[in-house]
Amino acid sequence: MAIIFFDDNAHQTLLPLTFTRPVSDLRIGILTIAEKWSRRLDLEHSWLTQSYLAAKFPLKPEANNLLINGSVCPDEQLLEAIDALRGGEALKAGNKMIAIKLGESDVKSFDPLSDFDSIVTYTGTPVVLTYPEDIFKNNDIELRKDFQLLTKGRRSAAINSSNVIIGDDFFAEEGAIADCSTFNTTRGPIYLGAETEVWEGTHIRGGFALCHNSQVKMGAKIYGATTVGPYSRVGGEINNAVIWGYSSKGHEGYLGNSVMGEWCNIGADSNNSNLKNNYAEVKLWDYTLGRFRRTGLQFCGLIMADHAKCAINTMFNTGTVVGVSANIFGAGFPRNFIPDFSWGGAQGYEIYTLKKMFETTEKVFERREHRVFDQTEQDILKAVFELTEPHRRF
Repeated sequence: MAIIFFDDNAHQTLLPLTFTRPVSDLRIGILTIAEKWSRRLDLEHSWLTQSYLAAKFPLKPEANNLLINGSVCPDEQLLEAIDALRGGEALKAGNKMIAIKLGESDVKSFDPLSDFDSIVTYTGTPVVLTYPEDIFKNNDIELRKDFQLLTKGRRSAAINSSNVIIGDDFFAEEGAIADCSTFNTTRGPIYLGAETEVWEGTHIRGGFALCHNSQVKMGAKIYGATTVGPYSRVGGEINNAVIWGYSSKGHEGYLGNSVMGEWCNIGADSNNSNLKNNYAEVKLWDYTLGRFRRTGLQFCGLIMADHAKCAINTMFNTGTVVGVSANIFGAGFPRNFIPDFSWGGAQGYEIYTLKKMFETTEKVFERREHRVFDQTEQDILKAVFELTEPHRRF
């Protein structure tokens, strides 16, 4: 049996974060949603997703397949319910399809919004991602679950005795390095992935995950629940933020209650606000509605999609959404919604052309020897550029 992750309408409500990936490729906690399921079930996985993403995230059905909603995070109760499913039975929570077991011939015609003859009702409450803010809202829950999954029955590698570790929920993979830093696990676990580095004078309060081949620079202050994905570098002050990977926030400045995609860069002394001056509810731009949506949150910072970058001293207002490949610079506060492939800032925008964007992205990829800005990556960005054209009315 193999897992196939399918996208429902969450792929639209999670934009712009899902323009460049299936929903199951979102990182929350320590792992991506796809990695969580594959580790728990010990099965290979593939994707049933948007056609322009299929070259990078292909569909590979087998004779027997377990189709899982990519927006749903696993837990023990949910795993038991899925294990009990028979072929053709659909597991649903309300109107949301969670999982179904299908043969190879039925996979390509599968529609998660269709009616099914045999339905099993699920009464549990799994973590489900519907909107971008759900990622940082649920990061504490998922970080704790992933910490248990990855460390159960294992012993942490030793780190330098110059560090201070408070509490018991600390784990370092082989190759992790830390010097003269404090790790407080009384509010949540702390996980240091393989080949990570925490430089001198850093203070970290859990929950916190530093994924493989990433670094925390000297004097950083990090509060839970925060995740720094693989091949990233961070510094300054970070609170309840999820950084997916291959991204940098390497200097002083504040990032809080935020999500930052892959291949992003935040310039020195840049900050985001996560609380309005009047303490009012924060609204976020919603691509499906074409307007700002109420979040019900008092604390909500920056949502930054893949390949977005900002120059030094950028000031992001509370609840700012930055689209794919936006490049932001200049004095003043940029608008709360910065469309995909925008070039500019508070003084005005123009289109960040694919030619210019590709020139920059190729240089960024060259810094990672194991990653190539190939035709597949380019085709995805071309498709996103076309899909987002209606938002660029400068």
